Amino acid sequence: MWSRTKCGRALLDYFPFKRHFKAMKQYPRDTSSVLNLVLPDECRKVVETLFPSGGPLPKRDLAALADFAGALGIGAEYRRLMGVNRDTEEMGKFLGHFQNNLDLLIQKTWVEKTDESRKEKLQDKIPFFMALIVRGDFGQAIEEFGAILDEMAYLLFGKQNSDDDFTEYTFRIDIEMGLFWWYGSRLGGQDAAGDDEFLWALLLIGICYLTNF
Repeated sequence: MWSRTKCGRALLDYFPFKRHFKAMKQYPRDTSSVLNLVLPDECRKVVETLFPSGGPLPKRDLAALADFAGALGIGAEYRRLMGVNRDTEEMGKFLGHFQNNLDLLIQKTWVEKTDESRKEKLQDKIPFFMALIVRGDFGQAIEEFGAILDEMAYLLFGKQNSDDDFTEYTFRIDIEMGLFWWYGSRLGGQDAAGDDEFLWALLLIGICYLTNF
């Protein structure tokens, strides 16, 4: 499961749990100053192409999404899956792997005893999220996925009331990891009107990343 490694160690070995982090929803979604502050130079072009000025809404540009997936290290699989019909057995197997990986990630997250109920509630959200994908309700699925990632940020990293550098810190741990959480912080508030292909493409980035996490 922990396929993303650094110097032979799983990335989660580098996370000082309960320090430096707070949930993504507490970070501004629409300020270019945040983009300029935390974004590594090697990510700037691909991010600014997809999210102009660091704002919350991405451009409706499938090529920019594919480039963004490439920057996350999932470009080849992402492009392959974009060519797979969502009602095929192949896609069903892939989504099954994603669901299993997400469930396992939540199960293996260490939390204080008082937070065990939050883990259970988060796991209860997954079947509903998967049902949204199956029926093609990608607008609501993206909102639900953003909420899932918010809660995962809390379970993985805890609260830190005095720090405002969640994204910056994750970029310092690993550029791909930081870019993923930056992406996750901008999933809310997407305009779902008549653009299922783009919304699915946007959602698939996060699904691919966590399937290979």
